[in-house]
Amino acid sequence: MRKIVLVTGASAGIGKQTAMYLAQNGYTVYGAARRMEKMQDLIPYGIKPVELDITKGESVEACVDQIVQEAGRIDILINNAGFGLEGAIEDVPIKDARYQLEVNVFGAMHLTQLILPTMRENKYGKIVNISSVGGKVAFPLGGWYHASKFAMEALSDSLRNEVREFGIDVIVVEPGATRSEWGTIATESLLTVSGHTAYQGLATKTHTLFTQLSNNIQEPIEIAKLIKTGIESSRPKTRYAAKEMNSRILLFLRAIVSDKLLDKLIMRQLA
Repeated sequence: MRKIVLVTGASAGIGKQTAMYLAQNGYTVYGAARRMEKMQDLIPYGIKPVELDITKGESVEACVDQIVQEAGRIDILINNAGFGLEGAIEDVPIKDARYQLEVNVFGAMHLTQLILPTMRENKYGKIVNISSVGGKVAFPLGGWYHASKFAMEALSDSLRNEVREFGIDVIVVEPGATRSEWGTIATESLLTVSGHTAYQGLATKTHTLFTQLSNNIQEPIEIAKLIKTGIESSRPKTRYAAKEMNSRILLFLRAIVSDKLLDKLIMRQLA
């Protein structure tokens, strides 16, 4: 029986690539996003676009209701919708910080809450939460984004042990720098928010580093493959990290060095 998959944030980047890759590999895929016009190219792959504004409860409920009515269930949820808001914690307006968390955390968890009852009833489910290497290592000027991803890591750890007895797996995927709209949006917000404040010098250095890293980043298909590996394993790992070298180094350093030493290494890189 073909598994029913819901991929959020399917209008671009990792979400779009994952939807296409899974559809090509025998899954029935629903792609959800606000920008329906950006998902029309998914239809030839057999993917069914669904309109979803992850920050609006009625939209989340309508998305789940539509899929359950059409397909009878959702076997696999891939919580991918998200964006990166950059800028000094002092500079980012609180309303923008709240929106960052609404999209990256609360929207994903509301969707998870709505889907879990059917998964429990069926004694089967896979919930894939797209976190980030930035859910383990926090850089300056990315505090609100990092907060959202650290939260997803913690929520995944709690949820994993809550639903284990019902045959449901919770899997965290930690991409590093990946080619998508994320980088452009994050870089633009960095200069807009903190490019003319007391943090201008740090913002300029960080922008330069982002630009350099953009020349050597992985393609979204690599993350799609990690997701497929996780959902097809009978005993998946709790986390699948990007194979991109800079990400591997960061995660290795996070595991072995002190906070203060990691701070020095990060600031030296920015310098």
